[in-house]
Amino acid sequence: MASTLSKSPVRLFNPVGLYDASVNGYSHVGVVPSGVRMVFIAGQGGEDEQGSLDPDFRQQVRRALANLRTALAAAGAGPSDIVKLTVLIVDHSEERLHVFGAELEAALGHGTKPTCTLIPVPRLALDGMLFEIEAVAALG
Repeated sequence: MASTLSKSPVRLFNPVGLYDASVNGYSHVGVVPSGVRMVFIAGQGGEDEQGSLDPDFRQQVRRALANLRTALAAAGAGPSDIVKLTVLIVDHSEERLHVFGAELEAALGHGTKPTCTLIPVPRLALDGMLFEIEAVAALG
């Protein structure tokens, strides 16, 4: 079933023959038409403007998603323009997956979510960093 917001050129869907990824907060396929401006957002961690990290995983996820929204807005994009997310989680667990899912829903709103790959990692760039998210967006 395809679902997009009218202002975005992005088409996100879960094709017949693959399980319904929407229950896990992502889509299997994202299509961007030719002639669309692409926006690449570097990995955003849970740092505040001063570079401080809260030691709590949920707070880092929440802050990283806020940072992502800030970066998108600076490029003239919004959550509905996101085609692809890559998520890195230190010491990944089902519990952390659920925290991420809940925070993603709060940050991006209801509706179809972008394609997403989650990669468990042993460490990220900074001491104490537990979460990082990067995005590719498309603007019509």
